[in-house]
Amino acid sequence: MIRKFRDLATGLGVAGAVLLPMAAWAADEKPKLDTGDTAWMLTSTALVLMMTIPGLALFYGGMVRKKNVLATVMQSFAVTCLVTVLWMMITYSLAFSSGNSLVGGMGRVFLAGMTLDSVQDLAKTIPESVFMCFQMTFAIITPALIAGAFAERMKFSAMMWFMGLWAIVVYAPIAHWVWGGGFLGDWGVLDYAGGTVVHINAGVAGLICALVLGKRKGFGADNMAPYNLVYSVIGASLLWVGWFGFNAGSAVSASVNAGMAMAVTQIAAAAAALAWMFAEWIARGKPSVLGIVSGAVAGLVAITPASGFVNPTGALAIGIVAGVICFWGATGLKHAMGYDDSLDAFGVHGVGGFVGAILTGVFAVEAIGGEGKKGLIDGNAGQVLTQLWGSLVCIAWCAVATFIILKIVDVVIGLRVTAEEEVEGLDINLHGETVH
Repeated sequence: MIRKFRDLATGLGVAGAVLLPMAAWAADEKPKLDTGDTAWMLTSTALVLMMTIPGLALFYGGMVRKKNVLATVMQSFAVTCLVTVLWMMITYSLAFSSGNSLVGGMGRVFLAGMTLDSVQDLAKTIPESVFMCFQMTFAIITPALIAGAFAERMKFSAMMWFMGLWAIVVYAPIAHWVWGGGFLGDWGVLDYAGGTVVHINAGVAGLICALVLGKRKGFGADNMAPYNLVYSVIGASLLWVGWFGFNAGSAVSASVNAGMAMAVTQIAAAAAALAWMFAEWIARGKPSVLGIVSGAVAGLVAITPASGFVNPTGALAIGIVAGVICFWGATGLKHAMGYDDSLDAFGVHGVGGFVGAILTGVFAVEAIGGEGKKGLIDGNAGQVLTQLWGSLVCIAWCAVATFIILKIVDVVIGLRVTAEEEVEGLDINLHGETVH
């Protein structure tokens, strides 16, 4: 375009002295905000927020015992509030402002410098305020997922301190490493919508929490059947619908990429739900309601990192594999290792996120996800290895940092409720309320 202006300017003589600077200015002009993209991203932001409240709150709340329902839904709601304030204060800046390969800078602390028309380099067709809110919803659901691993036994005060510190020390740096200009993105690690940043991260943190806190009183002996699986079905359904904002919204545009991400998300979720259901049916003789909804969530988790890079056939394969492996992760692996991951945060999100991250390298298609991804070619051993290294780096940092945070909180205020409070229930003892 500049060359055409230059040729025209040369032919026009003196007028060219005016046209050339105008052409250069036009070429350097920052992209204009797109109302269609903005509308889609506003919608996606609302959908992802719905995944935590009420989606995750109901999904988890229905799986605990009646005496802990309110405490469980309270965790999701309180984390939403806490992470929102921290995101505004510091974690958005640490994740997405200019810094170095390890962590972002302080340029957006308290959202300083964010104006009505400012844009983020990662999303130049929407206002930065919308990008900030969209990413905030990811930062909200990630720590909220961890609560499923320690359900029914952590003090509310300890949970608040842990979640706040974890959001700053673990989530923000890893989001920066993968999405914000950090070293994992430079390595070529593919994570379209959060398989590593959200699900492996939350799942590993959940496992560490389960190991540090220990088992619930009566685990393996008492009846710990879910209080209300209807709540869990409703919650899982809201998660499924909200996931279109999660994955298709990660295109950051109302585009063909968003359309394909939506299609593969639906296919993987359905395939994984069926795979888990049939695996359970074969292993235990009956297909359970909890099994099929857990399978759907497992498929959604596994397709998350791949959703912008794979075609429908790849999504089908990812869903089937994730459904079977996550069924094993939530049953066989948990029983073999003997930990009490109350609501299978690790079995579904940790295992499913890892499966999805690796299979992204297997099924990635250059024609779908190649734009803006230097060196991306169709699934290959090199990309699989890159995915593996990226996952292991995040696992290592998350595990070590989570353990340290838990130990600090335990020393300062204690992590776990008393045995008497746990037996009587967290609802009445922590919040002074009960479900009748």
